[in-house]
Amino acid sequence: MDRCLLDTQGLNRFFGGLHAVRDLELRVAEGDILALIGPNGAGKTTTLNIIAGALKPESGVVRFRGKPITGWKPHAIAGLGIARTFQTTRLFPRMTVAENVQVGRHIRSRAGFLAGMFHLPRTWKEERAIREAALAILEKLGLAEDADTPAGNLSFGRQRGVEFARALAMEPSLLLLDEPAAGLNIYETAELARLITRIRDWGITVVIVEHDMSLVMEISDAVVVLHEGSILAQGKPAEIQKDSEVIRIYLGEDHA
Repeated sequence: MDRCLLDTQGLNRFFGGLHAVRDLELRVAEGDILALIGPNGAGKTTTLNIIAGALKPESGVVRFRGKPITGWKPHAIAGLGIARTFQTTRLFPRMTVAENVQVGRHIRSRAGFLAGMFHLPRTWKEERAIREAALAILEKLGLAEDADTPAGNLSFGRQRGVEFARALAMEPSLLLLDEPAAGLNIYETAELARLITRIRDWGITVVIVEHDMSLVMEISDAVVVLHEGSILAQGKPAEIQKDSEVIRIYLGEDHA
């Protein structure tokens, strides 16, 4: 049975004279954690941005569940079930943790602008449901005690958890993580590894861009190595660790 949830074909993206993504053919299997790794400038974040709709490719196609979504607006792609986090946290620091998570949940709301403007009863009911859903997600992630705390008052590691909660509030089937371990200490990174694995076990497919190789090798089902916008190698973590070309690109000729 074909487990392909998302794939790209012939994807190209330029920034001036830089060929950031080069004829990229990527397949993400449903239920996997797939890691995109590579040196700085390899095209990893650019690939995520194209998938999420933040950038348009010059050519090529992105398909989600077999449906072309190339060039769709980010909110439309999010509505399909693709959520993402960013290299730096993008929370609203003066809003409470619960309110930040509720922001993500509103993409699933149905009351509409007029109902909200006139404070119709169905709006009240939906707002209560949104808050209850946000609190349930926080409970699931071990963040319930912070629900009424301003997000800006939390440690960086806890803020990262809130960003995950906000993304999960969108009910995604695919979660894109852009360097989630950046800025975390060793203990926070270990907790992050457990969290991402749990998210996969909840039935959510994960694509992660990450430089922390110990994290990548611990949690990934598959690894794709990008170099100068193209796929250099792909396979299971153990295979990638033994690939001489990957070792050469990361560590230099002497190590290879």
